[in-house]
Amino acid sequence: MSFTAILGATGTIGACLSRSLVREGQAVLLLGRDAVKLAELAGELQQPSAVFDPGCSASVEEAIAAHIPQSGPVTAIVNAVGSVLLKPAHSTSDSEFRDVIETNLFTSFAAVRAAGKLMREQGGAVLLFASAAASIGIPNHEAIAAAKAGIVGLAKSAAATYAGSNIRFNVISPGLVKTNLTQRIWNSPMASAASQEMHALGRFGEAEQISSLARWIIDPANDWMTGQVIGLDGGLGSVLPIRKAPRPV
Repeated sequence: MSFTAILGATGTIGACLSRSLVREGQAVLLLGRDAVKLAELAGELQQPSAVFDPGCSASVEEAIAAHIPQSGPVTAIVNAVGSVLLKPAHSTSDSEFRDVIETNLFTSFAAVRAAGKLMREQGGAVLLFASAAASIGIPNHEAIAAAKAGIVGLAKSAAATYAGSNIRFNVISPGLVKTNLTQRIWNSPMASAASQEMHALGRFGEAEQISSLARWIIDPANDWMTGQVIGLDGGLGSVLPIRKAPRPV
């Protein structure tokens, strides 16, 4: 028996992935920052859970290690923790920037560190999340782009470091996905229209689409891939969208 540890399990994508894995009969350790939401999801899925401190990488390692005696080795770690801050640099405070780095990059480092300590005997998969904003310039994304670009570099370096232990590190780089975090954008007609126009396919992603790719990446059957950044982004990061001609007044 083995299990997958999911950081940010109560978020839209984390919960979708957790439900999918449990439906497939896999064991999952649910990790989150909100004890109330975590307890609700753990009750629904009948899976163990633990609260972790995003500012302390050791708390992730300790939570996963504590679960190993009951469920066997951890063979996959997914960090689905994230945040959205859309501000230009001159309007972003130090505390806001630190929060973005801690929530996104620091928790990803915690996942990598835990894998390096707990998965070296049996190997496994680590999946992190970046953003198309890390590879193209999008206005007002300075803080989140910096954090997500750091995640890409982190994953590539870790893939090289731990290849000899058969620990794979890969990254999904989404465009705008309809989640609770991005609700303010896709619920606003003006912001939604502007954002969809940036995506070549003209629509937002869905959590199930991200979850489906995540399941494929961490599946041991697909263990010949590491150090990759996969854009699941409606073309945002690589395709220039066709601008529609303005309607006549």
